[in-house]
Amino acid sequence: MDERSVLTDRVALITGGSRGIGRGITLALADAGAAVAVNYRSRSDEADTTVAEIEKAGGRAIAVRADVAVRAEVEAMAERVAAELGPIDVLVNNAGIATIRSVDDITEEDFDQTLAINLKSAFLCTQAVVPGMRKRGWGRIVNISSVAARGGGAVGVHYNASKAGLEGLTRGYAARLAAEGITVNAVAPGLIDTEMATPLKESGVADRLPVGRIGTPDEIGQAVRMIVGNGFLTGQTVAVNGGGSFL
Repeated sequence: MDERSVLTDRVALITGGSRGIGRGITLALADAGAAVAVNYRSRSDEADTTVAEIEKAGGRAIAVRADVAVRAEVEAMAERVAAELGPIDVLVNNAGIATIRSVDDITEEDFDQTLAINLKSAFLCTQAVVPGMRKRGWGRIVNISSVAARGGGAVGVHYNASKAGLEGLTRGYAARLAAEGITVNAVAPGLIDTEMATPLKESGVADRLPVGRIGTPDEIGQAVRMIVGNGFLTGQTVAVNGGGSFL
């Protein structure tokens, strides 16, 4: 499989693509030849830095601000990407939050905010790009889930629910879009070395993993690139967790 031949002249939108796992995915897809739209909600300097790095390497990229939990902003973002880069062929729903809360401390606001950003955003972005993918008969959608979708996790029940819902969304869309040339899959990272995971890094989880370390954003990027390059893979969740599934 040659991901570069698949992605050459394709346009990819990565939500939350300016830092952490999103940045790793953005750089991996750009390196494989895709023009990339780097979505961010705040911290525009990080998005601009990511775009500059891609352009320096000879790629095409733009930074586009949008709150992906708001339909109007999602639709405006999709229109801008299409106008500046071309129709969106690849969507990576990566934007998310992981606010640590105990069972006793979690609030209704925590729950609603987490589901809006981690789950509703994937629905809104998918709905925005599917009509164009259908028209062209080709599309790739990858949702970034978590080991917490199928395990206890360390963030909270609100996070578990959002990621389990994301995997259900993945399978539902995959079943309905496969015949139209659109694949929909998920990647479920374990603990990855990002700012979001800082509170969990000192938990000793790395010592319990078979590989003996936590993962890196570029390793998640590699997994997404592999999925995008495989037209026979759909409705699946690929676990990238250093062997944590064996524990």
